Amino acid sequence: MSQLYQVRHITRYEYEEDITENVMEVRKCPLTRSDQRCMSFRLEVEPSAKMFRFEESSGNIVHHFDIPQRHKEMTLTAESLVELKDDSREASSPCDWSSLKPLQSDPDYLEYLLPSPMVDFTESLKAYYGGVKPADDEKPPAYLERLNSHLASNFAYVPCSTQVDSSIDEALSKNEGVCQDFAHIMLGLTRLAGIPARYVSGYLFQSKEHEDRSSDDASHAWVEAYLPEAGWVGFDPTNDIRAGNRHIVVCFGRDYSDVPPTRGVYRGQCGSEIRVAVQVELADSPTSENNFRSVDGSDLSKEGWGGVVRKRPGVLTEQVEQQQQQ
Repeated sequence: MSQLYQVRHITRYEYEEDITENVMEVRKCPLTRSDQRCMSFRLEVEPSAKMFRFEESSGNIVHHFDIPQRHKEMTLTAESLVELKDDSREASSPCDWSSLKPLQSDPDYLEYLLPSPMVDFTESLKAYYGGVKPADDEKPPAYLERLNSHLASNFAYVPCSTQVDSSIDEALSKNEGVCQDFAHIMLGLTRLAGIPARYVSGYLFQSKEHEDRSSDDASHAWVEAYLPEAGWVGFDPTNDIRAGNRHIVVCFGRDYSDVPPTRGVYRGQCGSEIRVAVQVELADSPTSENNFRSVDGSDLSKEGWGGVVRKRPGVLTEQVEQQQQQ
């Protein structure tokens, strides 16, 4: 059985002074693959700009633009209609550790076995792995299921306890974090075990019947691990569930640094603040325009938005979506 979802993801940048140019990459377009189909996608930017689209070698869809004019505010609004299908892949596929060894020399999987910018094999991570590593008689699928549950049970979900660029060691020392931290820790532990694993950026549909810990007004993150015969199988360690027909995949990479929803630079010597709002609804019971307008209103107060003020002097200042994936 398939399910239709509509997604609205708004990102607003506000600058302390007028800036003269804004160059941006946007990764908000859901993928089309065997278990998911992006039926429509629309991206608008204000001030208006000509939008270009390209596909990365991974298949991720990237939009980019340049605003070469003075402005003090920029708003990106992405709207998607996505069909999710039931995923028949099982984590309990016939797989043992010997079947994973050939992947260590396969360039298609090697980058998902090695450390990455935000998933370094630190001493703290290796020490933690020593306490949760696979048992002698434990198969890779069973290990992944156990690890998924272990992280959900042993780490507290605490919004704002870490930052978008926090290291794995910070979350390990606090025993708390948000979905971005949960995903990074599981990536590190899974790779140390010799299982290829990648970071997935996307959205999670939530309703009253689900007991999810993650925020319902932000983008979400989880992990996909590769198991021979089963393929890439999704795990959500924040919520102790398998990724299924509520998880909308936008893009994937080695870690968050590969797939931020927005990334760019602006020309100007001033600080900026970002606000982010996300809505995911069933398409057969669409969110009313009034609800959407309350998120997008120009007089909206700062409450209810994720925001971080960055005051870094310089002619060209880097900007990325600073609200963590939660």
